[in-house]
Amino acid sequence: MLPPAEFELLVENALRCIPARFRRRMKNVAIVVEQEPPRPGLLGLYQGRPLASRSVFEGFTMPDKITIFQGPHERLSRTRAELEQMVVDTVWHEIAHHFGMDEAQVRRAERQRGS
Repeated sequence: MLPPAEFELLVENALRCIPARFRRRMKNVAIVVEQEPPRPGLLGLYQGRPLASRSVFEGFTMPDKITIFQGPHERLSRTRAELEQMVVDTVWHEIAHHFGMDEAQVRRAERQRGS
C-alpha cells in the first residue's frame, strides 16, 4: 500500500495526461483522494453538475467534486505500472463525466481511446 501522499502524486500525474484544452475548462472542480468508496466497485466518483448542462446565467455554485479511491486501485493492480495506468484511466473517466458524458458515452470513448 502506497502512502497517501504518493498516491496523490499519481493522481496529479494523471491530471497532466488530460489535454491542456480540457484542463483549462475545468473551473471550480475539486479533485480529492479517499481511501475507500461509499459502495463496492467504484474506482472514482464524479459529483456535480456537468458542464454541458450548465447555463451562463447561473450564479455561484459549489465546486464539483471528483474523488479517486486509493484502496480499490491498489487491490486491482498487480504492478506499479498497472496502478499508474489505472489511475490515469479513472481520472480520464471522471473528467469525461464532468464534461457531460453519461456512462455509456464514456465507455464508448474509452474503447475508442484504447483503454
